[in-house]
Amino acid sequence: MRLLILNHIQNARQSIKSNRLRSTLTMLGITIGVASITTILALSAGANKVISSQVDALGGNITVIRPGAPNKDTFNDLSQLTNDNQFTLSTLTDADAAVVADIPHVKAVAPLMVLQGAVTGDLPAPVNTPVVATTPELETVSNLSVSDGQFLDPNLNPMTAVIGPQLSVEAFGTERSIGKTIRIKGESFTIIGVLKRTNDPVNFNNVDFDRAALISLDSGRALNQGTSSLQQINVQSDSVEHLSGVITEINKALLKNHFGEVDFNVLSGTEISQPTSRMFSAIAGVSVAIAAISLIVGGVGIMNIMLVSVAERTREIGIRKALGASNGDIVAQFLIESLALSVGGGVTGYLLGYLIAFGISTFLTFDPLLNWEIATAAIGVSIIIGTLFGIYPAVRAARKDPISALRQYE
Repeated sequence: MRLLILNHIQNARQSIKSNRLRSTLTMLGITIGVASITTILALSAGANKVISSQVDALGGNITVIRPGAPNKDTFNDLSQLTNDNQFTLSTLTDADAAVVADIPHVKAVAPLMVLQGAVTGDLPAPVNTPVVATTPELETVSNLSVSDGQFLDPNLNPMTAVIGPQLSVEAFGTERSIGKTIRIKGESFTIIGVLKRTNDPVNFNNVDFDRAALISLDSGRALNQGTSSLQQINVQSDSVEHLSGVITEINKALLKNHFGEVDFNVLSGTEISQPTSRMFSAIAGVSVAIAAISLIVGGVGIMNIMLVSVAERTREIGIRKALGASNGDIVAQFLIESLALSVGGGVTGYLLGYLIAFGISTFLTFDPLLNWEIATAAIGVSIIIGTLFGIYPAVRAARKDPISALRQYE
């Protein structure tokens, strides 16, 4: 049996080599489909890994609270990401941050309120510059540090700000901007610190701190007509062991604060990578749908070529059956050839997908992730396509009458 299978593999190899151009064009649809899937999955896994690594680097004792009920609808979550008003509609308030801070084993609480408004220094900053109203605890909870000056301090004038190094360059032409003044929504703030460059626009705070301006929560509230609408509340427990208990108490306290309505989401571990993971998952879903069309086209191409091959090798089939080959042997012979075309296209697509992913990553701040799940998905899809679209030609070949097959080319 083993020798027979090896013989089928050798025959498939010879058949593919004898029609190289035809075989290459046949595999192209599978290659494109698998390459598309591999690229987006590798980049998605890479982005999620970055955020997971950030959380682990902080000691694994971080949980975040975000507005909105827990939502498993990926595409709905993606639509929320593109909504500029999502922060103003937040149900999280200063009172929530205060009640969380009183929970036992909570070490630090850092609320974040992201404001929309123009930021100008000597030069106008880009219109999408994030202005983050927060507390001094953010420095510890998010592992931020300053390269010059100091971080936010409640004992200083509230009209002070800490800015990212890239914002400093864009607004003043230099990273040394201590003592200079920036205007946020018409109000003047004195710069008391410039953050160290992080090069991490993808992070669990969903804020690019290199391009952000940080002000006190009181100042943010004043700029927001006296109200606070928090994007996120970062919570750090005093140990990893106490984190699960802290999360339980947070849910109880916020549920009481919100009169029993679950309009908040407490996340920890890999869940913190939301909504970044949801965004990539949505993109992956769309890409897979597009890639599926390519895979189907590739599968149809394999079926077409295999039917042509069956027609060309009718006499060979007749000779094999006359010499004692069973229908199962004929099915195996042509099915293995179909799988060889499909898996060959899948392996090529997998390698091409990673080349594309690494090419795209040169414009990003993270690398695609290499893991066995993506390789399994690529090869698995190839095997399924090869089997589904190869079974009909193989069965058709097996059903040929040996006498009629031998007479066809007499």
